[in-house]
Amino acid sequence: MAWRARIPESIRFGTSTWTYPGWAGQVYSRIWPEQGASARMLAEYARFPLFGTVGIDSSFYGPPRPKTLAGWARALPPGFPCVSKVWDRITVHTFTGRREAAELAGRRNPDFLNPNLFLSEVYAPFREHFGDHTGPFVFEFQTIAGRDAEAAWFTEQLDQFLGVLPTAGRYAVEVRNEEFLTPAYFAVLREHNTAHVFNSWSRMPSIGRQLGLDAAVTADFLLARALLRPGRSYAEAVELFKPYDRIRDQNPELRTDLVRLATTAQALRIPAYLIVNNRAEGNAPHTIAALARMLAEGSAP
Repeated sequence: MAWRARIPESIRFGTSTWTYPGWAGQVYSRIWPEQGASARMLAEYARFPLFGTVGIDSSFYGPPRPKTLAGWARALPPGFPCVSKVWDRITVHTFTGRREAAELAGRRNPDFLNPNLFLSEVYAPFREHFGDHTGPFVFEFQTIAGRDAEAAWFTEQLDQFLGVLPTAGRYAVEVRNEEFLTPAYFAVLREHNTAHVFNSWSRMPSIGRQLGLDAAVTADFLLARALLRPGRSYAEAVELFKPYDRIRDQNPELRTDLVRLATTAQALRIPAYLIVNNRAEGNAPHTIAALARMLAEGSAP
């Protein structure tokens, strides 16, 4: 696609995971089986001209096995960086009992922000088996409720955690509590060269509103994850958009916000990772194509 040649390589578009049979004829040359073809799909994904990164979401549910990481590494071209979500055992504050044993529901997670667990189970295996492709690690914090949803407390915990991580890594923090977006939160991220993830989520301000907050750019790279239209639940998006083969609900505001992020990164001369989920508009590759065209044609705000 000619648009890609007109966009700096530092602006990396990618999708939130890649294993979607509905992309056959768009990204993929065939309908891949839903099981057992992850590495082969990833190899074809990486050849698509608009993609310069990919979001690894499955790592949120458990660290990938070394064999899996090695298979993905063989599938990717040299230097193709991935945005990997960190195992939620490190970022979940209170167990829900949905994926853990039912009797754990409502209990505090003893491994919340445990740096040793992150280093041994996530960081070290990625560096060993996926080192050439390890881009930013995303610490996704789902909504924290009750008395613990205090911005000062969260910021202090985050500061202690980030302060002991290896500086060789790239890190990003995604929160689902709007009240956490305080000057102190952004200051802690900046101190540790950690990016705030500009996320489009059902109960968060728009990406544009987040970008408009003072000092919201906190690292030597930008990262955005376009997940859901604010106000729409995950279940509603699945029902509306599956099988994710075309755009079903175009979101001009989201597109404008993502282009603003890209132009901000260009102005600051820092890289940007722009991750788009199928549940943002219905089909992530088509959303990315529209963004690339806007950026290449200079139709930015």
